[in-house]
Amino acid sequence: MNLRIGDIVETVAELEAGADMVIVRKRGEAADFAKGHLGSNLKRIVRSSKKPIFVASRAFAPVERFLIAYDGGVSSMKALDHVARSPLFQGLKCRLLTVGNETAENTKRLDDARRVLEGAGYAVDADIVPGQADTVIAQAVENERIGLLVMGAYGHSRIRSLVIGSTTTEMVRSCRIPVMLFR
Repeated sequence: MNLRIGDIVETVAELEAGADMVIVRKRGEAADFAKGHLGSNLKRIVRSSKKPIFVASRAFAPVERFLIAYDGGVSSMKALDHVARSPLFQGLKCRLLTVGNETAENTKRLDDARRVLEGAGYAVDADIVPGQADTVIAQAVENERIGLLVMGAYGHSRIRSLVIGSTTTEMVRSCRIPVMLFR
């Protein structure tokens, strides 16, 4: 790694072409581990990167089980495809979760995603759970001892995220496990 001076987003964009993923921390060095706050550059890096972003947690713990938060959107389909093709996830227990009402459309979307993962050799626990996405995902992470959260990132406009809030931001902020994000 090289020490560089300049804008971090431009530096990441320049270096990511030769990388499989970008690894960042939730907060920068100057954050002094302010609980509940994310680093000022994290969202900018995630929004601009074309590679998966691995947001490291403060403490290391081996990952035995991962959860894919799946809504059928473009970014969650990228996450699903990446997991299905990557050797990094082989041998881990897979949990596939859609938050919402159990409609025919959601059921089909989840079943299609499950089949992709099973075709890649995973045994998959898949569910549709009603509720608010950030609350349901956080409860699943906590209750099921998930070691890695995989999800699409910032699927809505910046204005909508500003007014309503962002599930991505809340998950990165509140989860004490690494989060892998896809755009």
